[in-house]
Amino acid sequence: MVSIANHKSIYIVAGEVSGDTHGACLMNALLSSAPDISFRGAGGPAMKAASGDHLVNWVEDAAVMGIWEVLKHYQWFKQRFNEMLKEIKEINPDALILIDYPGFNLRLANEVKKCLPQTKIVYYISPQVWAWNKGRLPKMAETLDLMLCIFPFEKKIFEAAGLATVFTGHPLVDELKEKREELLREQNLIGLFPGSREREVARLFPVMIETARRIHAQYPEWKFEAAAASDVLADRMRDLLRHAKLPSSLIEVKTGSSYSLMQRATTGVVASGTATLEAAALGLPYCLVYKISWPTWVMGKLLVKLDFIGLVNILAGQEVVEEFIQGDAEPGNIARSITQLMEDEDCRESLRQELLSTAAMLGECGAHNRAANEVLKILN
Repeated sequence: MVSIANHKSIYIVAGEVSGDTHGACLMNALLSSAPDISFRGAGGPAMKAASGDHLVNWVEDAAVMGIWEVLKHYQWFKQRFNEMLKEIKEINPDALILIDYPGFNLRLANEVKKCLPQTKIVYYISPQVWAWNKGRLPKMAETLDLMLCIFPFEKKIFEAAGLATVFTGHPLVDELKEKREELLREQNLIGLFPGSREREVARLFPVMIETARRIHAQYPEWKFEAAAASDVLADRMRDLLRHAKLPSSLIEVKTGSSYSLMQRATTGVVASGTATLEAAALGLPYCLVYKISWPTWVMGKLLVKLDFIGLVNILAGQEVVEEFIQGDAEPGNIARSITQLMEDEDCRESLRQELLSTAAMLGECGAHNRAANEVLKILN
């Protein structure tokens, strides 16, 4: 690990729970090598604790999803933006570290570059502009001093735009190393993963319930277990089960069981997002489902230019798992896909090997330490 000889100050911003986790790990990795670094900024509880209580905890309010939701909160975001920019000018930090959250963070980077050109601007967990707005790449190359990306294919894209880029590996590799267990797969168990946000659960879990109903009618010996991200979401999922008039014993809802279920189930239905990478790395054959509000979907179709939605398919550059999106995310399609995987052991094993091979592209353990090392280099 590179070390620094004198005190440095860093302003760091994350706007979502996942960014808070990554930010705290990066901060702790930096402090382990350079304990005199001081942090200010905005994040969540983990980053606030790592900073010694010198950061604002705003993620609960900042983590809104979708174009329309952001527009409804425009004045609030504008106020937070102006407050942060004022604080950055007063502190005049040696570096500004921005973690994902591109709508807010890229604008902040532009303003800081104008008023504090000597401050090094580092982006960690690169924004997926390669998906929705490649036209922003030249501007990012002018504004940012360093991009730290977590997917290998991103490095070539950002470097082609003239932006210094380092592939640090994906932090998920470290997280999953601690979650692996010696568990046997339960041959009749299907895992349901409806997402970690209330809106995702509201849209996707009813579809999963109806899928389970159809499969159960044909294969009553097969069991279902659903992973809830919190007790609140578990209660919501049980309410949806009662509303669907499904026997409570058909789908068992458990809180915090996601990693365990991914290692016990024979197959799964997984909401698009990081969970699709987790399932791949843990060798769970699955199909992907994705549903958002129709206005956001229409706007997204105009902006996003990708062949696939799923991170595993994007990473592989081909369809590894079946994707059921918007209108296609309906019980008949999902039931067909899961039934095929449950019945065909060769098909299931082939998909499992493809998933493990794709997940291996995420790199080795130590992503946060490698990222911290690059930050220390640029501080010097």
